[in-house]
Amino acid sequence: MPQNTSAPTRGPAAGPVAGPLGGRWLQLAIGVVCMSMIANLQYGWTLFVEPMNEKHQWGRAAIQVAFTIFVVFETWLVPVEGWFVDKFGPRIVVFVGAILCGLSWVLNSMADSLTMLYISAALGGTGAGAVYGTCVGSALKWFPDRRGLAAGITAAGFGAGSALTIVPIAAMIKSQGYEHTFLFFGLIQGAVVLVLSFFLAAPKEGQLPVVAVPTVNQSRRNYGPGEMLKAPVFWVMYLMFVLVAAGGLMATAQLGSIAKDFKIADVPVSLLGLTMPALTFALSIDRVLNGLTRPFFGWVSDNIGRENTMFIAFGLEAVGVLALAHFGSNPVLFVLLTGLVFFAWGEIYSLFPATCGDTFGSRYATTNAGLLYTAKGTASLVVPMASVAVASLGNWDLVFMITAAVNAVAALMALLVLKPLRARFVAGATAAEVVKASGAKVAG
Repeated sequence: MPQNTSAPTRGPAAGPVAGPLGGRWLQLAIGVVCMSMIANLQYGWTLFVEPMNEKHQWGRAAIQVAFTIFVVFETWLVPVEGWFVDKFGPRIVVFVGAILCGLSWVLNSMADSLTMLYISAALGGTGAGAVYGTCVGSALKWFPDRRGLAAGITAAGFGAGSALTIVPIAAMIKSQGYEHTFLFFGLIQGAVVLVLSFFLAAPKEGQLPVVAVPTVNQSRRNYGPGEMLKAPVFWVMYLMFVLVAAGGLMATAQLGSIAKDFKIADVPVSLLGLTMPALTFALSIDRVLNGLTRPFFGWVSDNIGRENTMFIAFGLEAVGVLALAHFGSNPVLFVLLTGLVFFAWGEIYSLFPATCGDTFGSRYATTNAGLLYTAKGTASLVVPMASVAVASLGNWDLVFMITAAVNAVAALMALLVLKPLRARFVAGATAAEVVKASGAKVAG
């Protein structure tokens, strides 16, 4: 495994090197658009579950296995895809990902068996992971000085990217059927990502800004994936990621079913001068807030620290879930509280990649962040279990209680476990770099 090099916070003596057309901000913008185009593969899924079940009578739990397969392939293959990005650049990886994403929804449009649905989910997950991992890794590499904000803006594309299409998708499903909707949006989304893949570029030495004094705790070493996996601090982050991600993924996949069981899915709700069915309104607001939270909390973490921000966000998530359990049967409160839940949840996709980059460096950021991102796949395994629990108990009470509890545990872990452990890890790495630099001077 390659060993560490000096952190990319120091420009070369020869001066800055010209970057790609449009600079790093255009690279960030391309990443955001690509993320928006693949967002519906996850966040639009809940709209298709009930129509598929009504037609084929496969059962919610069996259909939601496809969601779990999608998330597992989307996450657990990201380290491999990240290795290809670090080795060969972002273009080819995103190009292939675009084809797989489009193909997935085309296959969904004609799936007449669970086997075909599951194969499609695997293809879509592989493609979405390739695009997601590449774009987040690109943000971490291009913005060592603003990792929280850059990762947050990029992840916002995935979190809020489906907001503009939720209403058209819901309307098309009702008017033309879910099959036509899968086909139409699958082709459009895949085509956009495919075209944009040709404009992606990786930063070269001398194209990055100098970070004089970082405002957050950052390592001066670049750790390879093998080194990172040996560090206990990585596994603490992994566990926390799993705890928080599980509840949000359950809500993402099951929101339509929750609204139906609360008997408020089609109840009209009027807010902000708009009137829509409660479920459609909730999905639209949730996607916007799930996107806004990522750059917001990323920016906050750039200023007050990653762990402090985690404590605030995860604690807010626990409160939001408990409130939804008690008051979610009210259509207006259902819309507002699901918005709070997604606002307090979505920031994990900016905070954890930024924390990973701070701790283990930029050089292998795509691969390292991809390894941490597999925690989302691990968390997705609970989604079908939630359906089984509800079918057995007849309500969502236990699911909500467990979700709130694990978020509270993660909030406390951020301050009491991760913060001191990471501080010691970074301090040790910094001291080792100082000794190494001193030895080089003496030898010279």
